[in-house]
Amino acid sequence: MGYECPVCGVDEADGEHLANHLAFTALVRGGDHEAWLDDTVPDWEDRDPESLAPDVTPHAEETDTETVTEPHGREMPAVEQHGDADLSGEAAAILDEAQDITEQLHESSLASPDSEDGDDDSETQ
Repeated sequence: MGYECPVCGVDEADGEHLANHLAFTALVRGGDHEAWLDDTVPDWEDRDPESLAPDVTPHAEETDTETVTEPHGREMPAVEQHGDADLSGEAAAILDEAQDITEQLHESSLASPDSEDGDDDSETQ
């Protein structure tokens, strides 16, 4: 059983994912998510998702969100992705850097999928 964000309507897999979504979006974008948390849970910035969840879930509509299993066996919430976020300044720079690092790690793992340290042992004979 999941929850719909009371601010933007995005489905989250459970209470902790909802709390994480609300807090992360409030920190990165501010706006409605931050205002809602300020009004609903004034000390939200001092909490982790586990302790925030019980105070945000009563305000959220329950959904039948199903979890999706990734190839690595981790369960992830089946949520709608929004690519139209209007980020600027430090938040945009952080996300750009994170994307670059992720791409580098992905390319590195494709170049040597069997090597943990990045060395390709297949060249050594």
